[in-house]
Amino acid sequence: MIKSSTIQLLRFHFSFFLMPVYWFGLSQTETINKLHAILIFIILHLLIYPASNGYNSYMDRDTESIGGIKTPMQPTKQLFYVTLMLDAIAVVISSFISLYFVLGIIAYILASRAYSYRGIRLKQYPIIGYLTVIIFQGAVTFFLVMHGSSNDKTLCVPAFAMIAASLLIGGFYPLTQIYQHRQDKEDGVTTLSLLLGYNGTFIFTAIIYMFAVSTLAYQLISTLQQKSFFIIQIFFIPVLVYFFWWFSQVAHKHSAANFVNTMRMTVLASVCTNAAFITLFLIEKF
Repeated sequence: MIKSSTIQLLRFHFSFFLMPVYWFGLSQTETINKLHAILIFIILHLLIYPASNGYNSYMDRDTESIGGIKTPMQPTKQLFYVTLMLDAIAVVISSFISLYFVLGIIAYILASRAYSYRGIRLKQYPIIGYLTVIIFQGAVTFFLVMHGSSNDKTLCVPAFAMIAASLLIGGFYPLTQIYQHRQDKEDGVTTLSLLLGYNGTFIFTAIIYMFAVSTLAYQLISTLQQKSFFIIQIFFIPVLVYFFWWFSQVAHKHSAANFVNTMRMTVLASVCTNAAFITLFLIEKF
């Protein structure tokens, strides 16, 4: 029987936060293989992401708030075996898509394990850990979605779109770490947010976000999607408003960098970004 702690720590809801890259990749795919697009959605959001979350929780054994969970339960060995099972299922299903897709999924799994595994623990290094996350959750995932969802299994995936995907993840990720400074210190982990400090995290995020929007603009305008680009910017307005409000609160009092405000930012950004890229997908494909 699946334990409640296992289900909680797989954090299926967290897949929603990473979903915008899928919709972005699908929107840029010229001819879509519908069956493969559905399989890729399942592989990423119901198998790969939860397995990565679960393995990270198994290694960390957090006693304080983590992404999307205010009071995490303690993991058991069952969680470890479930993550292995989910990864194995993901690889098997991936074999029905393409060899390159299988290799990409295996690379994602290995990077995720290296990020969390106590013997390697890439997450303890602020720059390497940060780059691992944004490259695999951004560029690599975009490549896999566009390649795997295309009818011709294209390898001609636009570099600027991949960079934009990574920068969008990169401009958001440090904010998810901002309330965990003390917990990370105790665990011997120096995250990028911890390295930058409270104000530095917001400034860094703003800079990366500007590069993300600029790169996204180049990708969409150069491919004659300028109307779509300006339309989806409307969805980002609430995120910017909350971001600057929260920044002002944290600058005044660091205690505002707490779990509740972080989750509000995470949910708002995820809802708006998903809505933006689903809209882009609908405009370009229907």
